[in-house]
Amino acid sequence: MGKETILAAARERFAADGYERATIRAIAADASIDPAMVMRYFGNKERLFAAAVEFDLELPDLSAVPHEHRGTALVAHFLERWERDEALLILLRAGVTNEAVAERMRAIFADQLGPVIAAAGTAPHQAPVRAGLAATQILGMALCRFVLCFPPLVTMPRDEVIAWLGPTVQRYLSGTAEPEITTMVRPSSRR
Repeated sequence: MGKETILAAARERFAADGYERATIRAIAADASIDPAMVMRYFGNKERLFAAAVEFDLELPDLSAVPHEHRGTALVAHFLERWERDEALLILLRAGVTNEAVAERMRAIFADQLGPVIAAAGTAPHQAPVRAGLAATQILGMALCRFVLCFPPLVTMPRDEVIAWLGPTVQRYLSGTAEPEITTMVRPSSRR
């Protein structure tokens, strides 16, 4: 019984119970080991969680993708990653309620997505903004499709999801911001 057994049990427990309700004792029981072993390897629940959700987004080299297809390639890639990697779903579920987990998610996306977008030809100073905007679509879709199970998103064919989201992400990767809106129209309130 080593670290991998503990990590596998932790992933399952975090997925089933969420970060807040999962305990070291329950994870140890799932791994058929003493809780002291979990503490010996990982120190505390936060470090165990960080290890359980440590992963490489395995982002494609967007500079090798034709410019007009980069948004579609990124959406397709993330759909495939969400579908095969439970760690991403665990991170997403826990990140909406726990600040430490949300920070971990921010770090993963900033450290991995930003540089890929910058390497694809985006001006370096714009890469963080573009990566953040692309993440809004990718994470929003994942939350609605895989966690909240919004119909019809949960049953929508993969190609259809890519067709809808690809152009939006493409705009974030290569488009320009609209001119600033100087006036806002407010709906009248009924009294």
